[in-house]
Amino acid sequence: MPKDVAAVARAGERVAIADEARERVRQSRERVEDVLDAGEPVYGLNTGFGELVDERIPPAQVERLQTNLIRSHAAGGRRELDREAVRAMMVARVNALLTGYSGVREIVIDHLVAMLNEGVHPVVKSHGSLGASGDLAPLAHMSLVLIGEGEAIVDDPNLDLDPDSGGENARTPVDPPHRVSGEDALESIGLEALSLAPKEGLALINGTQLTVGLAALAVVDSEELVLAADVAGALTTEVTLATTATSDPAIHDVRPHEGQRRTAAHVRELTAGSEIVEAHRNCDRVQDAYSLRCLPQVHGAVRDAVSHLREAVEVELNSATDNPLVFAADAVDDRASGTDRAAVLSGGNFHGEPLALRLEYVRLALTDLAAIAERRIDRLLNPNLQEPHLPPFLAPESGLQSGYMIVQYTAAALVNESRSLGAAVTDNTPVSGGQEDHVSMSNQSALHVRRVLENTVAVVAAELVCGAQAAEFVGDAVEIRDGAEETESDLDLEPEPDDRKRDTVADEREDSSRPSLGTGTAAAYDCVRDVVPPLTDDRPVHEDVTAVVSLLEDGTVLERVADRCEVAEDGDL
Repeated sequence: MPKDVAAVARAGERVAIADEARERVRQSRERVEDVLDAGEPVYGLNTGFGELVDERIPPAQVERLQTNLIRSHAAGGRRELDREAVRAMMVARVNALLTGYSGVREIVIDHLVAMLNEGVHPVVKSHGSLGASGDLAPLAHMSLVLIGEGEAIVDDPNLDLDPDSGGENARTPVDPPHRVSGEDALESIGLEALSLAPKEGLALINGTQLTVGLAALAVVDSEELVLAADVAGALTTEVTLATTATSDPAIHDVRPHEGQRRTAAHVRELTAGSEIVEAHRNCDRVQDAYSLRCLPQVHGAVRDAVSHLREAVEVELNSATDNPLVFAADAVDDRASGTDRAAVLSGGNFHGEPLALRLEYVRLALTDLAAIAERRIDRLLNPNLQEPHLPPFLAPESGLQSGYMIVQYTAAALVNESRSLGAAVTDNTPVSGGQEDHVSMSNQSALHVRRVLENTVAVVAAELVCGAQAAEFVGDAVEIRDGAEETESDLDLEPEPDDRKRDTVADEREDSSRPSLGTGTAAAYDCVRDVVPPLTDDRPVHEDVTAVVSLLEDGTVLERVADRCEVAEDGDL
């Protein structure tokens, strides 16, 4: 599951191998040995690779073939992958090998597991994969360390339990990691370099494990981000005096897209108990702008896109994706190479298309999530669009102060960058002498999704910052009456200039005359205010957004919302 990948990649959760998985691996290796003993040419065991597939390799050179394969394919470029990406790739590779169709020895998998559990992370270049034959170059860089070559980043052996991981098995480094040779990295955890046996080199590097590792992390992050965007959008809905009637179940029951229905339910839950919503329930505004009115439809469509990716990731994580694959002879037809006990079939499970297309879908969806959030930011700030109770750019003394004016510029720039990323999956460059004439570029799609996620988190953080600031002025528009008329309202559509320019301080949030936010949006407001004080004078506002980005990335915002309402419960997306 994606959350399991994230637990290993980020929280340092330890990996263990089930007995039944070990038995599958042993049986698969026995089949490989049976085929080798028969002496017939079989791709991946005793032939060349790619364009050189017709080259027969003498038995004495078969092990050297595996080493040469790893060395020659470690040809990646550009920056190095970060720790979590490498760990995600490694644990995905382990799980694929444990399906029992790759023909490797247990010791190969045990080495990878030990590296994960003891904090040995191969230095892997980010670029070089075409997503067919899988993620060859990145996986080759990973595999170099197994044979005592390449480099690795090694965690300090002095490890402490991670107090935030929630489990005894999670461990994180205390001291900064250090960079060593592959041989020294293995020696530091009591392992010797491997001499790869026939089939093992190809089994290690042929597959989609970098793509699916990154995609698994993207699923986890995207699901949390859409929920955070619901929170930000609900807060903006309140402070701009927009209606939540657009989230009425009746509307969404007659167009029952699952993501749309969930989003509408989230808005209702987040704004439950809001005095602001109740105060203008019967106002004379007919309709809100699309960025507010269509929030359930747009956020819901993003949700559905992420769900589509999740389906593919869950299948891919538990699939055999290298080539060739090893089966029992009676499980395949008689065209397979092999013996009466074992069969070796060449196919294309390494092709990243099932992931690439859905990654592109999510890239587009997350870009649009940022786009609608940027439009709501503009409605909070823009004096030509914002509600009369809000000062231009949310500056208490507009003119003298610029407030959050330039935050919208940055949001627009981030949306533009996300929009400018092309659809990698539609580009095809034949390689390997034309043998590999259609590739998926799935790894590039995954890297693009990571970039768009980073951009969209920043835009959602900016909306939360601006929404919290706008909340400081809601008292200028809504007067809550006492007693039986508490839910009725008077709307002051033209607040006095002095009211707009008042100094806003944290103590005013406790003023009983001030209308309350909803259950969930109040939690989000308070969370923002823990790190970002109300804007009373101009300051470097990038610090405000950066602080909230951190709250989103570490899950604090959703945790605080979950403490007060059910909308952010685990699995409710």
